[in-house]
Amino acid sequence: MKTIDSLGDLAGKRVLVRSDLNVPLDGTTITDDGRVRASVTTINRLRAAGARVIVMAHLGRPEGEPNPKYSLAPVAARLAELLETPVQFATDVVGESAAAVVVGLADGDVALLENVRFDPREASKVDAERESLAAELASFGDAYVSDGFGVVHRKQASVYDIAALLPAAAGTLVEKEVLSLSRATTDPERPYAVVLGGSKVSDKLGVIANLLTKADRLLIGGGMVFTFLAAKGHSVGSSILEEDQIEAVKGYLATAEANGVEIVIPEDIVIADAFAADANTKVVPADQIPDGWMGLDIGPVAATAFAAKIVDAKTIVWNGPMGVFEFDAFANGTRAVAQAMIDSDGFSVVGGGDSAAAVRRLGFDEEGFSHISTGGGASLELLEGKVLPGLSVLEETS
Repeated sequence: MKTIDSLGDLAGKRVLVRSDLNVPLDGTTITDDGRVRASVTTINRLRAAGARVIVMAHLGRPEGEPNPKYSLAPVAARLAELLETPVQFATDVVGESAAAVVVGLADGDVALLENVRFDPREASKVDAERESLAAELASFGDAYVSDGFGVVHRKQASVYDIAALLPAAAGTLVEKEVLSLSRATTDPERPYAVVLGGSKVSDKLGVIANLLTKADRLLIGGGMVFTFLAAKGHSVGSSILEEDQIEAVKGYLATAEANGVEIVIPEDIVIADAFAADANTKVVPADQIPDGWMGLDIGPVAATAFAAKIVDAKTIVWNGPMGVFEFDAFANGTRAVAQAMIDSDGFSVVGGGDSAAAVRRLGFDEEGFSHISTGGGASLELLEGKVLPGLSVLEETS
């Protein structure tokens, strides 16, 4: 996989950069700018080399048509603040505004094109449609840098097809992501512990199956734990439950036992009588959740047990919160996992998405982790052992 160094002298050249700027918005206010901050290193590196930087990105799911709700205008403003330089914003993807902005760039300047998903060709399943958009984007530049790790698992025009049309390389962020996740999944230092949370088992079926041949310990939290409890024959009250996955989980439990992989399930659960920040709560043994109550976090005994399994591990990967961390009453399990990773001297990877958001929301120092991924879905697919189109195309063009 080529890196920026392979592109040679970039002074005066127009470099198209695919970043991941898909941030949460409250109206026009960015509520978590982690991905914007993560994009700065590569952009500044290109600026320092004298390149004229043209950033492409998406926001949300506008379904292939312009929608002011998903405009990247607020992101352009925040990016300019972080770069401490103006960011010229094109109000379309490949139209008159984009063309004018690109022509007006000087060495070291930065432009951001409007949401690439405003163009239906970006995510089209028809190769020729994606390729036509990629060709129009490629006409703006002399080189392409893939730096949006959160989208490298997508076969899309600005991620995949454009890399075949221009000299292409991985950006600093993508390079770091791949190296970090490879270290955590290819011959990891042991004990190797993986903490999985989030709401659904079905979101992580492939990951669990793959890790049952690689990890030493799987710690199961979040909403997915209730399918595991049901597979063991326990009632889960009104907790989230994927009944169609119970048999699959039974198979995982049997495979884990046969492979000598330890699966750690919470001994106790924080339950509530409603899904609300001010709900009535209590802690019960995991096998004694009463009818009408739902589990919204792992309990204090489980939090202590999980921490112990993390602290002495030499490689730790965490993907998915332990509870509804957005509500203070159900954030303690997630907080315990994050703190244990910081306390460990092992190589620790936070697998993006909600886990990364939880780290920031709960006030942890991001420097306390070896790596915080910007791509939840992409990091999951790497953990699953899948080939990611946005990475494979960089290898094919190298």
